[in-house]
Amino acid sequence: MNGAARIDEQSVIKAYARWAPVYDFSFAHIAAAGRKSAIDIINRREGTLLEVGVGTGVALPRYAPHLRVTGIDLSPDMLKKARERVKDKGLANVLGLYEMDASDLRFEDGSYETVVAMYVMTVVPDPVKVMKELERVCAPGGEVVIVNHFAQDHGVRGRVERWMAPAARALGWHPDFRIETIDSITDLELVETRAINPMKLFTMLRFRKPE
Repeated sequence: MNGAARIDEQSVIKAYARWAPVYDFSFAHIAAAGRKSAIDIINRREGTLLEVGVGTGVALPRYAPHLRVTGIDLSPDMLKKARERVKDKGLANVLGLYEMDASDLRFEDGSYETVVAMYVMTVVPDPVKVMKELERVCAPGGEVVIVNHFAQDHGVRGRVERWMAPAARALGWHPDFRIETIDSITDLELVETRAINPMKLFTMLRFRKPE
């Protein structure tokens, strides 16, 4: 990893160390609709599930008990909260929570029937590498589900995003991240695109990996 990416990664870790104590009472509520949409789809599936960017584990109690769940996150502070949640809730279907870089997943090819990344792509230093990793660890016939904010060119929102971009990028967040960044670099088949509240600010993308 080059020096610039390393600086970005450390910025993310430091930012989430500050966010970890209050995350469940702040952004977690804003993200609730997108998380529910993704989980409703995931819970109809079977087998192994990898959540990339598990954070404080807000989603973990909502996954169906028949799913065998693994989570990863770059932030040790977030993972501490997630492990406490697993213990407090007695979530026997959560097999492990690991500190790991989403752009360098330490799993074999095709390890998971379902892979989900919610609100991750705008905070990683290299979203293209992350997308390639999600595709790699997804099993043939499996699905990759992404929930994220994607930039738009037009209207007030587009102007605000462009204005925010330099300052936000310095904090490791990319408000100008475009959906084409993902769409153009994967061999996965896009099977669903869904706008998500609040105010359709977020989008859910569901991909299937060819068998």
